[in-house]
Amino acid sequence: MIEDNIINKEANERTVLVGLVTQQQNEVKANEYLDELAFLAETAGADPVRRFVQKLDYPNPKTYVGKGKLEEIRQYVEDNEIGMVIFDDDLSTKQVSNIERELQVKILDRTSLILDIFAKRAQTATARTQVELAQYQYLMPRLTRMWTHLERQRGGIGMRGPGETQIETDRRIILDKISRLKEELKSIDKQKSIQRKNRGKLTRIALVGYTNVGKSTLMNLLSKSDVFAENKLFATLDTTVRKVIIDNLPFLLTDTVGFIRKLPTHLVDSFKSTLDEVRDADVLVHVVDVSHPQFEEQIEVVNKTLQEVCGASEKPMILVFNKIDAFAYTPKAEDDLTPRTRENIPLEEFRDTYMAKMNNNCVFISAKQKVNIEELKEMLYQKAKEIHTERFPYNDFLFQKYDEDFTD
Repeated sequence: MIEDNIINKEANERTVLVGLVTQQQNEVKANEYLDELAFLAETAGADPVRRFVQKLDYPNPKTYVGKGKLEEIRQYVEDNEIGMVIFDDDLSTKQVSNIERELQVKILDRTSLILDIFAKRAQTATARTQVELAQYQYLMPRLTRMWTHLERQRGGIGMRGPGETQIETDRRIILDKISRLKEELKSIDKQKSIQRKNRGKLTRIALVGYTNVGKSTLMNLLSKSDVFAENKLFATLDTTVRKVIIDNLPFLLTDTVGFIRKLPTHLVDSFKSTLDEVRDADVLVHVVDVSHPQFEEQIEVVNKTLQEVCGASEKPMILVFNKIDAFAYTPKAEDDLTPRTRENIPLEEFRDTYMAKMNNNCVFISAKQKVNIEELKEMLYQKAKEIHTERFPYNDFLFQKYDEDFTD
């Protein structure tokens, strides 16, 4: 794996965040994205101390923000000992080069930040291979910027530097590594496929959802296992499979990597073997953080990703609204005529709305406080039983002993 992580984990680097208000992204949306970017930065070990937002029709092709805003950022960086600037969108090689020349500090975009978190979180050989592939795919179009110190500074005999030759050499090396990593992942995919076949015809249920909604906490609660869980983005990167038994009916429960907005396609492609668990699942349990102000948008992001990447949108689904213990509600006064907002709609109204939308295939729980867990277990039991009786129409239940550990 690429050894030099982008962010120094020994001490939290002071950083500023930069975003845009554009025709496609209003001010509210831009601030929501920056909130998420700040959480990503904190997860990676940075310390976001200020945000800069500019209104433009579209990103400046040379410097992302305008000349005046870039000068304002430069002045703040110099005056406040800032070591890094993170941009909310992907930057081109040209943009990074121009911004670095102006600010003289480390420059990251959203993708490079997510890759750094992925590199930190990857624990198994599978995840490390997937992350390394994503890193090299991200690095390929940015090689030119990395070799600017070898470019020809002036013409003349004896002044033709090796920059271009070295870039081509590195490009071939990286292409070879990408090819090798893809072959390794093909081998891993084949092994995973054999593992899934060896699990027999047990019902497979996969936990899906936005990152940091409590999937791993719920996994631990249902399977009585000890999957790593933390209040940070992408706390879980490795797929974990556990056998769960409810009323003598066994099924397999899978915890998967969380989704996020603005996640580049090549990052998702690198995690094909992880997403195969979702493709092969019989039932999807979509976990939602109901206490999050934008939870409905997060639902849409996950559903869209499932459709585009996994083709799994037509699978039976249970919607699990988690963290009801953290749900914030401030009732409006009777004479208050202002529009209703997310904060003053009671949880009961959300429950009734989504019960109707999902034909009662939803439940409101708190995995942390173990609220309504029995109701969720009953729903899982009924789904598993329904699928089991379809596969084994002449048996009420399948009593087989599965002693092996299904952890990936």
